[in-house]
Amino acid sequence: MPGILKTITLGCKVNQYETEFVREGLLGSGFRDAARDEPADLCVVNTCTVTNEGDAKSRQLIRRLARENPRARIVVMGCYATRAPQEVAALPGVTEVVTDKRELPDLLRRLGAIDIPSGISGFGQRHRAYVKVQDGCLLRCSYCIIPHVRPQLASRPVEDVSTEVRRLIANGFREIVLTGVHLGHYGVEQNWGRPKREWTRLADLVERLAQLPGEFRLRLSSIEATELTDELIAVLARYPDRVCPHLHVCLQSGSDAVLRRMRRRWGRQRFLDRCRHVQSLLDRPAFTTDVLVGFPGETAEDFEQTCEALRAVGFSKTHVFPFSPRTGTPAAEMSDRVPPPVVARRVQQVRMLERQLRDEYFRSLEGQQLRVLVESPLATGRERFVGTSCRYAPVELTSDTDLCGQLVDVIAGPVVAGRIVAQ
Repeated sequence: MPGILKTITLGCKVNQYETEFVREGLLGSGFRDAARDEPADLCVVNTCTVTNEGDAKSRQLIRRLARENPRARIVVMGCYATRAPQEVAALPGVTEVVTDKRELPDLLRRLGAIDIPSGISGFGQRHRAYVKVQDGCLLRCSYCIIPHVRPQLASRPVEDVSTEVRRLIANGFREIVLTGVHLGHYGVEQNWGRPKREWTRLADLVERLAQLPGEFRLRLSSIEATELTDELIAVLARYPDRVCPHLHVCLQSGSDAVLRRMRRRWGRQRFLDRCRHVQSLLDRPAFTTDVLVGFPGETAEDFEQTCEALRAVGFSKTHVFPFSPRTGTPAAEMSDRVPPPVVARRVQQVRMLERQLRDEYFRSLEGQQLRVLVESPLATGRERFVGTSCRYAPVELTSDTDLCGQLVDVIAGPVVAGRIVAQ
């Protein structure tokens, strides 16, 4: 019998989408969301296994749910469940472990759903929605476990994605973020064996979605710089008001020697050249990135090359991670570990550089028109709101009406405490 439901997600945007898919299917079959501190009859946990810490957090969460919801069935899905199903099944309260995300429709049927959703129609209390368009990764970066738990490439048909995006727009979502395990591989497996003129790639999907009616914008989640094809860049240039001029490209390291040990597919110069090419064709695009500091064998010179690469692109945001050996990956077996105090010092250096580059980029936007998705009021005043601009800069603005959930055009003013203040 349907009852009270709790869903909890750890990890990436893809996980968040998949949790919402399961949640909507269960709500449609008669479940209702648990109120705060209300015990649930069913808990669905979507786990992450990117790091050993992700595994530990997943176990801690499951144990806490079992204590706080003693009568609940606990269903566990996600990458940790795929990697270590027996370990997960032994945790208290766990009644089912889903090892393959392709089983989610069957899971919903087992839990009583009759009408299986074709996609999502909402995203909780948020004003932006993530839409998963692709799954799987074929790469074998030496530090990453994900290709071992999500190896099968799978791209959703353009028409299915288009239908889902139209539904989200109709339900008031003004920003749609396209996401995938390896977004740049969208369409790859469908194109195998077909002549190139018949291929469907990410550029084709983005262009199709950009032509949909309504007031909304698209944003791409993480993509490799080498997958910023001329066709995709051309689509961004054709639809500057529809597709956000913001790209999250993963650098990881600016040292060719480290990139080789990471088993990345390209060198420093190719990465920089691709970013500069985009900057030459688009109007002040924002670049954000990920950096992995302290990879085995990283020298002071390697680290300085990473900092130089960050400066060369001018990233507006840098997510910096200290290297953490992931059990089951080649990097976990590498010797020549960087001493933890050195890693910590380098992380702090990148964070300081990140703030400097962020403010430089934000100041370059002063006087420019920005389209902002207003997301929440500021605690400092009822007429003050904060939102995210098309270029992924946080913007503070004033209004005597509640603008939350709306797209508004503002003129960028000064940068204060890491935010652009609208004029």
